[in-house]
Formats: sequence, C-alpha cells, structure tokens
Amino acid sequence: MNLKHVLPTVLILITFNVFSQNQVLDTEESFAKHRNSLGASFFMLGNFLKESPDYYLLTYGYRLSKKQRVFAEFNSWKYAEPLGTYNKSEEFYPGYVRAFGIGFGYQHFSWKGLFTTFQGTNFLLQYHDVNGNKTQKGFQLYLQLVAGYRFEFFNKRFYVEPAYALKYWPINTNMPTNFSEIEEGKPKYIFEPSLNFGFKF
Repeated sequence: MNLKHVLPTVLILITFNVFSQNQVLDTEESFAKHRNSLGASFFMLGNFLKESPDYYLLTYGYRLSKKQRVFAEFNSWKYAEPLGTYNKSEEFYPGYVRAFGIGFGYQHFSWKGLFTTFQGTNFLLQYHDVNGNKTQKGFQLYLQLVAGYRFEFFNKRFYVEPAYALKYWPINTNMPTNFSEIEEGKPKYIFEPSLNFGFKF
C-alpha cells in the first residue's frame, strides 16, 4: 500500500479512537465521578453596584442520571418594590424586605445541554421600615419554571447556564399595611433571565 494512503488512514483511525474514548469517559466514567455540583449566580456581581440588592445564591446539586438532577439552594436578597413590577415600579415600599430562602428543585436535560427546571423556595421575609428597623416577619412561597441551556467547559467540570424563568409567588403572608397598599393590584408573577454557573465534583 502506498504511504500517502496509509498515513491518512492511520490518522483517521487514531482520531476516531481518541474521540470514541473521550465519549465513553464523558458518558460513563466522568458521569460516575462527578455527580455532585456547587453553583452560584453571575448576578451576584450586582452586589458591587451602588444600589446593591445584597443578592446571594448557593446551590448544591446531585445528578440522579445523565438526564436528571436534583438540587437544594440557599437564596438571600433585599428589595424595596413589588416583585411583579421589579425594576419598573412606579411606587416603592416605605422601607424594604430582606428575604432568606431555602429551595429544592428538579432539573431535566432533554437534548444535549437543553434543560427545564421546576423549583420551589420557602422564604422567610423580614420587613424593615424607612430607617432600616425590623418591623415584622412574613412567609413567601416562591415557585419557578425555568428553561435554559448548559454550556460545559474544561473536561465538562465547569458549566454556565443562561436561562429564562417564570416566577410565581402564590403565598405572601403578614405584609405590613403600608407595604400591602403599594402591593395591591400588582402581578404575582414575573418573567426574568438568569445566568448561573458552577463546577462538578
């Protein structure tokens, strides 16, 4: 056989073999070793702005299978306007709300990195007056339906998840009267983007 035919054939076989091995590692060995993940949100960079939302997010996830993941999440932030008109509100609260939440969710990967997520978070709400003094506490049930795509890097150990979410809070208790007057008639849902990241281990 001529050398100019042998060399391309060998290169093709080596390339095929290398990519085949990587695929096996990604689907079996890599998956078995890296079921756990820790994540957060790029939106926490907003904490460096002058009007900081004091937003913090930490997520622990566990892959049940290649297509299924469950997770628990700690979430905290503050806001001074109705959530249904957030960033577009004409009226603001006479003070602000500090929220501390623990949530649980289920994530399903349907095709490559395409995913949908359902999540429920229980928020303890601490209401503050205009002077920053704590007044009373409330509870909020916060539900999310999310669609997005996961991009993975560095041997699939790190990921970024741009997504869009429908957020809905059917329960919001013990709101002070001067807050609820501003809240009255405002939507109890909002569509928002998200940009989470994390690493697998």
